[in-house]
Amino acid sequence: MRKWDELPKFMRTDEVKQYYDILIRHEKELKLKRYFDILLSMILLVILSPIMLVISIAIKLDSPGPVIYKQVRVTQYGKKFHILKFRTMVQNADKMGTQVTISQDSRLTRVGKVIRGCRIDEFPQLINVLRGEMSFVGTRPEVVKYVKGYTKEMYATLLLPAGITSRASVCYKDEGEMLEHVEDVDYAYIHEVLPEKMSYNLEDLRKYSLWRDFMTMFMTVFAVLR
Repeated sequence: MRKWDELPKFMRTDEVKQYYDILIRHEKELKLKRYFDILLSMILLVILSPIMLVISIAIKLDSPGPVIYKQVRVTQYGKKFHILKFRTMVQNADKMGTQVTISQDSRLTRVGKVIRGCRIDEFPQLINVLRGEMSFVGTRPEVVKYVKGYTKEMYATLLLPAGITSRASVCYKDEGEMLEHVEDVDYAYIHEVLPEKMSYNLEDLRKYSLWRDFMTMFMTVFAVLR
């Protein structure tokens, strides 16, 4: 982690400081977490490469457009990066509506519905983990416009790299269905869903441990299989 004085100015607040003081005590664990991320992402990329190849071919045959979808998200210290996913929607879907995907979204392709339901559209994020832009466990990265709506306390989640999964992700794995019949999806997400998810994320920072991260990974696997 950076020294307190080296954090972006918008993060150097009393609200963030309480979480910083907690995390700095786990500095050795955080270094081990990074080594674990590198090792596991490399292993999984090798093991899953045949499956990823099949998915890529299926996406290409199913609808026109690129295999990989890139979107600007926000990670540690407010840095912007391109999150990588298998494309599950029609080309230029982000220009056709909200940036939150509901369960019966008309923009989803046939292959997209399947791989999104199984969460395997997230596989390319192993590359983001290897690059250091993400971790296996951490607050899910949001798009810039949602981050602009963060409270001062929510900025504490940017002390660590964004994650592929989190307890909030497990608890809100059916987020798309929750928002399906909402008239204004963006408003509902920012004012109702996001604050609730952030309460889980902030609790994970207060109670941070490497063991807790491992438990979150196991919870994710069980949730996906179920």
